[in-house]
Amino acid sequence: MEILKYTKLKDNRYEVLIDGIKVKLYDDVIVKYELLRMKEIDDELFAEITKYNDKLDAYYKSLKYITKKLRTEKEIEEYLKKDYTKKTIDETIDRLKENGYLNKELYLKCYLDDQVNLSSIGPNKIKDNLIKLGFKEEEIKDKIDSISDDVWLNKIRKNVKKMINNNRTLSSNKLKEKILYNLSLMGFYKWMIEEVINESEFKNTDNILKKEYEKARIKLSKKYEGYELENKILAKLVAKGFYYEDVKRILNK
Repeated sequence: MEILKYTKLKDNRYEVLIDGIKVKLYDDVIVKYELLRMKEIDDELFAEITKYNDKLDAYYKSLKYITKKLRTEKEIEEYLKKDYTKKTIDETIDRLKENGYLNKELYLKCYLDDQVNLSSIGPNKIKDNLIKLGFKEEEIKDKIDSISDDVWLNKIRKNVKKMINNNRTLSSNKLKEKILYNLSLMGFYKWMIEEVINESEFKNTDNILKKEYEKARIKLSKKYEGYELENKILAKLVAKGFYYEDVKRILNK
């Protein structure tokens, strides 16, 4: 195979024309195999060169990927698996570890700091996310358990306060159910959510009930009237979580 031309690229690579085939090779490859001194190479050497170049390519791509943010081994595997063999990926990960670019303890510390200080999710969600990133439960349980309960309780209080302030249509009962459901999905412990709900002050349900009554009356009065209208309004508002006695009181007024 005849080496016909070298073209320097912007990065640390050359585009090399070999028997009409354009191959992008890293400087390291050209130096290692002393290609600038060669006019021809055989198929066996060409295969060895491209294999070594792939290893370098995987490594340099991983370094660039890591510079944007810390990564786990699993993230590196997912990032590389479309373009490289498992053997090349494993060798890349080993080299990254040897050079200190993959450090589980450091990643875990930084990740937990970010999630505690910058996100609104709770411990269960954080744990699930870390498992998806390749951590084992036993590697993260103690770290999460060591975080003070007050941290999670304060996060819950902020969320509950926001949901109470934004509520315009739900009864206190329905709102409490919604808060419990939403914050459970966000990964907070049920006992903590219930504790914050019990200590929180909810808006006067009567004001919301009156507004919902007016909306239901306007809508339902187009089809119903009299006693039937009252029953339809009563059923609709009770279904929204308002107490039967409160709805009857409003209807009687």
